[in-house]
Order: sequence, then structure tokens, then C-alpha cells
Amino acid sequence: MTATSQNSTPWQYFCESSALLPGEFQLNEIDGVMVAVYNLDGALYAIEDICTHDGGELAGGAVVGLTLECVRHGAVFDLQTGIALCAPAYAPTKVLESKREQDKIWVR
Repeated sequence: MTATSQNSTPWQYFCESSALLPGEFQLNEIDGVMVAVYNLDGALYAIEDICTHDGGELAGGAVVGLTLECVRHGAVFDLQTGIALCAPAYAPTKVLESKREQDKIWVR
């Protein structure tokens, strides 16, 4: 199920809003890539679930403010921009747009 907007990239259904309460995250595969969406105080942040240091998973790491720490080696990423904030990661991870519409969460 997809919805479109003025951008030519279609919105992809991610999950029901009720499945992602404040302080939680959900993982879902979108176009063959694992994506994590975080609900932080009602704001949504979608990030590709890939640590650019070694290709491992990011989801499940500590969230402090708007940062996410990789559980394996301690690299920290900005959830808004995907920028790697400390070694051992130097390259950013991809962020996606996200929105809540009609009790559903969408990403693109």
C-alpha cells in the first residue's frame, strides 16, 4: 500500500500508529532495506538500520536525545541527519522522511 505526494517518490506504509508509542521504535523492511522508525516524544525519525562502520544493525542501541549509539562498537549517529558523530563510523547512514497519517506511519 502506498500513498503519494508532490514528491515523485511514493510513501511506503510502515506500521500502524498504535504499534509505535512514544519512546519506542519499530523495524520494517522497505524496498529490501531494513528501516527503523523511532517515536521520540511524538516526533518520528526514520533511519536506515545500517551502521556505516561495519554494515551491522543500529536498532536497539541507546537513544540519547536525538542520537543513536551502535550497540557493537559505539559509533553514534544523529537521528535527524544520519551524520556519524564519532568513530569508528565516519560516513552517514541514510535517513528517510516519515509521517503519521490516518493512524498509519509512512516513510519514503
